[in-house]
Amino acid sequence: MARFRNTGQPDWDWWRELWGDPGETLRAVGADEAGSLVDVGCGDGYFTIRAAERCDGPVYGVDLDGDLLADLRARAADAGVDVIAIRGDARDLPDLLPTTVDVALFANAFHGVDDKVEFAGGVRDALVDGGRFAVVNWRPLPREETVVGGEPRGPPTELRLTPTETREAVEAAGFDHVEIVDLPPYHYGAVFERT
Repeated sequence: MARFRNTGQPDWDWWRELWGDPGETLRAVGADEAGSLVDVGCGDGYFTIRAAERCDGPVYGVDLDGDLLADLRARAADAGVDVIAIRGDARDLPDLLPTTVDVALFANAFHGVDDKVEFAGGVRDALVDGGRFAVVNWRPLPREETVVGGEPRGPPTELRLTPTETREAVEAAGFDHVEIVDLPPYHYGAVFERT
């Protein structure tokens, strides 16, 4: 099975320039005070660490890259938070988690998923009844217009999804749409509830 089409893992300085406080993004998509959460494709934990500071239950970080998960573990230890790092393919999410969770966060990667409906179905199976799926996507702007640190950033223009495209794919997997939230300067969050 081929890996997701990846557009690169930025460092934390880059993330801070783009989002500043990851807690504000988590709050905006309703993922900041969950009982339990999985950060799907978590990388080195930019959102995972902040979620662990705010959530009541277990916080999981799932990624294929063992080096990034090692960085996540070190960052979690430095921050004094508990994060359960799991190495595995996000398309196998229900089998990777020891239990269902309240919230699944998927940031900056939905554009790279080959079968979005099937993937969202797996996320659905990893959630409790009424659980939420928050997808953070780059706005469908030309890449040359999404400049961070003086350079165009984000996925190629042709991979970027409109909120409607995201909504259609996730709803087809058995979710109800909750809302689309603006995440300046270049992102939006699409929030769904498991039906």
